[in-house]
Amino acid sequence: MTTRHCTIPHKEAALRCCDEVDPIAKAIGAVNTIVKRASDGKLIGYNTDYVGAISAIEDGLRGLRGGKDEIGSPLAGKIFVVIGAGGAGKALAYGAKAKGAKVVIANRTFERAKELANLMGAQALTLAELENFHPENGMILANTTSIGMQPNINQTPVSKQALRWYSLIFDAVYTPKVTTLLREAQESGATVVSGLEMFTRQAMGQFELFTNLPAPEKLMRDILA
Repeated sequence: MTTRHCTIPHKEAALRCCDEVDPIAKAIGAVNTIVKRASDGKLIGYNTDYVGAISAIEDGLRGLRGGKDEIGSPLAGKIFVVIGAGGAGKALAYGAKAKGAKVVIANRTFERAKELANLMGAQALTLAELENFHPENGMILANTTSIGMQPNINQTPVSKQALRWYSLIFDAVYTPKVTTLLREAQESGATVVSGLEMFTRQAMGQFELFTNLPAPEKLMRDILA
């Protein structure tokens, strides 16, 4: 069995290269994993980003990594702001919507934000509008862009002043492990979830697709620590 990992900025284009696409990946509109099926050689596309990110954010809200919620998702009913409208943004928006959150898409290019918002039944904003967007306290913010990634580590997609309206901030960037966005979120009193947590969890999903075996979570976390 041949396998491939797809990353920024190829997740949307990769979907069009597959012979078959998992229904969830098709609904998201992006794949991060391609498996060549041994029986017929067909390329099958999957998306493990949404589970990796959403489960990490849920556990961050519960204050317990790996904890389980017996009465539903802590995302239900919350405003969930996704920055970015690319493949990772689509995955986060899909996952949050599936958990009952009220999704808002913010993007530098409004047309891209509107396109994804229409697809997800969400609200669209520009990044400039996001600065003054605070319909309620305790919102969730997820940055799915590369803003703040090395070498541009001093950049951030939203000002520190705007962060005070959020209870949890997630950043898909994991180089550096603590981005400017996450550092300023911590200083603002928000719970933070690193992109490294998403990376680990989506990789566990990929491992299981690649091998049909349970992922060695402790080993993977030790390697990435």
